[in-house]
Formats: sequence, C-alpha cells, structure tokens
Amino acid sequence: MGEFNPQVLFDTAMYYATTYGVKLIVALIIFIVGRIIARYLANLTRKVMLKAKMDETLGTFLRNIIYYALLAAVIIAALGQAGINVTSFLAVLGAAGLAVGLALKDSLSNFAAGVILIMMNFFKKGDYITAGGESGTVKAISIFNTVLTTPDNKIITVPNSAILGGTITNVTANPTRRVDLVMGIGYGDDVLKAKATLQKILADEPRVLAEPAPQVEVYELADSSVNFVVRPWCKTEDYWGVYFAVTEKVKIVFDQEGISIPYPQQDVHMYTVDKD
Repeated sequence: MGEFNPQVLFDTAMYYATTYGVKLIVALIIFIVGRIIARYLANLTRKVMLKAKMDETLGTFLRNIIYYALLAAVIIAALGQAGINVTSFLAVLGAAGLAVGLALKDSLSNFAAGVILIMMNFFKKGDYITAGGESGTVKAISIFNTVLTTPDNKIITVPNSAILGGTITNVTANPTRRVDLVMGIGYGDDVLKAKATLQKILADEPRVLAEPAPQVEVYELADSSVNFVVRPWCKTEDYWGVYFAVTEKVKIVFDQEGISIPYPQQDVHMYTVDKD
C-alpha cells in the first residue's frame, strides 16, 4: 500500500468541491427559490379566481394542480443543474407512473371524475344533492371523492366516479322551491269551503311567496276522500319549515271548521244465516 498523502486527499476534495459543490449549491437555490415562486403563483391564481367570484372548491383545486405542476418543473430543473441525467430520470419516472396508473386505475377514474365535477360546477360546497345513491349537504369536493353530511349529521363519502356516472339532483340549486302537499277531505264535506280554507291557510303563512301564486286544486276522487293538491312556493331554505307548518295548520283549521280528514276504513256487514 502506498503512503497516505494528506495533500492528495485535500486536492481531491477540493476538485470535487469546486466541480460539484457549486452545482449542488445552485441546484439547492433553484429548488428553494422555485418552490417559493410556485407557491406564490398558485396562491395568486386562487386569489384571482375568488375575486372573480368563482367557486372556492374550483379555486383550491386549480391552485393545487398549478403548485404541484410548477414544483415538478422546479425539481427537474434542480436535478439537471446538479448534474443528474434528467432524461433517464424522466424515463424511469414515466415507467413507474405507467405501472402505478395501471394499479390505481379506479383511483384515476375517480380523479378524472373529480376534475370534471369541479370544472362543470354541477354543485358546490353547501348544496344539498342526491347523487351516487346518497343524499346530503356537500361538505367537500376532493379529487377522489365527495363528502356529504346527512340531515342527522352522518358523514358519507361517495366516489366521484359513482356521482358522475349517475343522475345528479341539486335540490338547493335554485333560490325558490315548490312544496307539494296532498290534502284529503270527506265526500260529505263542502269542497268549495275546503278549497277556500286551504287558500287562506297559505295566505296567512308569511314564508309562502305571492309569486309564483300558490295552487290549490281538486286533484283526485279517491276511494275514501276528495284529494286536493296544495302547492305553495317558498325560498329554498324555508322548504321544510313551510312543509311542516302548513301540514299542522291544515289539521288545526280543518278541525275548527268541521272539515273531516278521512282515514282508511272498512265497513263490515254481518248477516245471520238460517241453517234450514
């Protein structure tokens, strides 16, 4: 073995330091500065979209896509500056991405569906929807699934592909809704009196809108009752309040006015049969 020479070791260290050290420092600076710029541009994009009164979910989603796309470009630039063969790296990354894509095809399907749902704006956070076989208020729309909150405060997570692949009903999309009720009276009751009573009940309910005008009409001559359709309009947020209030008021006022509300019943006739 040759004699240890500190000068040779020092010269070798200096060579690598001057050859690769500067590149590594520049690569680190590119990564740090690039990451700051990527975050700034992504946040700026989100702020501009929110000022333009675009949906918050869409703004956040695009902000994340822009940030990670720019960050990937920064990482590639930093690796190239450090002397790493970026072409080979990208080839390996592409092959790995293909394998992962095949393994996670269902997740990618949910991702693509999430992008479409957010871009098409079928619903937004806070809307009450029925989709994917579930109903609830939209709590969050992520790139893989949509989170709903039910009226009894349960959390339901629905895959985006299930939502996009079926019918989407946005219950609260419009500012007003029609309340559909069916009220029955007995055949022996005064139809005109009952109709006028129903109209007055709707007129006395402050949450019922004057326009469109409420509708009260004879709907059906059923087996044991004469049925009216009662269709008032109200603000969307007042729907259930109007539904419950009108139903209760109909029962109270009908009792006061002597108007019967029939219920299913059967008459049984018994005969005595002479054995002879």
